[in-house]
Amino acid sequence: QVQLVESGGGLVQPGGSLRLSCAASGSIFRSNDMGWYRQAPGSQRELVATLTSGGTTSYADSVKGRFTISRDNAKNTLYLQMNSLKPEDMAVYYCNAKHKFLNRNSWGQGTQVTVSS
Repeated sequence: QVQLVESGGGLVQPGGSLRLSCAASGSIFRSNDMGWYRQAPGSQRELVATLTSGGTTSYADSVKGRFTISRDNAKNTLYLQMNSLKPEDMAVYYCNAKHKFLNRNSWGQGTQVTVSS
């Protein structure tokens, strides 16, 4: 179990940008695959982007070409750069760490992203 704290959410207009951060309590990227999820009101939680310990990225079709997941190993921080934001991107965004071998799945508290004109 690791502690994850998201930040960087806020209110932006359609077409705007935000960068979300996920600060981890320790050096977790060696042994964990990371991900960003989001959940809109009345909707299920959905996977947005993943970054494996080996550095492989993947994205949901709905955000491909607009979002970028990355990490800073020295800072133990995961990022999600979000560009060209759309109203349908409005949700609470959660950081996730899934251990490669252990049955351990850690979540942050979430950060609100609001996209409105």
